Amino acid sequence: MTAPSNIDADAIEARNAAIMAMEPDGPIAPSDVEPDMVADDPDEDLSDDVEMSVFDHLEELRQRIFYSLIAIGICIVGCFTQVKPIVQLLEVPAQGVKFLQLSPGEFFFVSIKTAGYTGLTLAAPFILYQIVAYVTPGLTRKEKRFIAPVMFGSSFLFLAGLAFSYFALIPAALNFFVSYGEDVVEQAWSIDKYFEFVLLLMFSTGLAFQIPIVQALLGFIGIVSSQQMLSAWRYVLVGAAVLGAVITPSTDPLTQSLLGGAVLALYMGGIGLVKLLGK
Repeated sequence: MTAPSNIDADAIEARNAAIMAMEPDGPIAPSDVEPDMVADDPDEDLSDDVEMSVFDHLEELRQRIFYSLIAIGICIVGCFTQVKPIVQLLEVPAQGVKFLQLSPGEFFFVSIKTAGYTGLTLAAPFILYQIVAYVTPGLTRKEKRFIAPVMFGSSFLFLAGLAFSYFALIPAALNFFVSYGEDVVEQAWSIDKYFEFVLLLMFSTGLAFQIPIVQALLGFIGIVSSQQMLSAWRYVLVGAAVLGAVITPSTDPLTQSLLGGAVLALYMGGIGLVKLLGK
């Protein structure tokens, strides 16, 4: 056999070029693929974010804390300007009870305390947004899809806890105390002690209603499964009773039972939520 001539080699190369020209887009060589187009993890978010240094992260954290503090301050000042309607609204569950100011500045400090709790509640969605905005760049696409339902569910459950405390727990506790001593003492309460009772009960109940959110996060991460949560129901029953006794500032069994039952129901609902997530 003889080696092909240069003319044959040029003909073969021309034929290959003609075949490649017939393709619509032409073949893509591995070297033509950009590194950013390949993801090792399908859940990883493909973005052009530049990696930040530790100092940049600290600076961003400082700014978001600063914005949150400004939002809290604005909400507290706004609530303080409208504190009297808020106080009157919180006095509604204690129907028929006369409130006394036992010291010169008692109502003023009650107003500050009420504006503080109310302002913090109103600023909570903005604070939650700042937290999510700070941690979102480090999450995968799957985790980012999970953030929005968590934010909405947390806000809804906190408001549900406030409503449950206002319409169920507080009236039940006050009715118990009023009916217990109505034939012995006249019902005239210190306004400071009353609002300390009401605000603490409402805020702690709102936090207790976050139990399903905590369960969903634990299940999503894979720390605890729904089956493991269900198998621990005996311990949860005891814990709900203890939590009801600790959170409620009153010592009446009715209020503690209502809150303990709500905590147990929330825990069971959280198990169903984790089950829906497939965990």
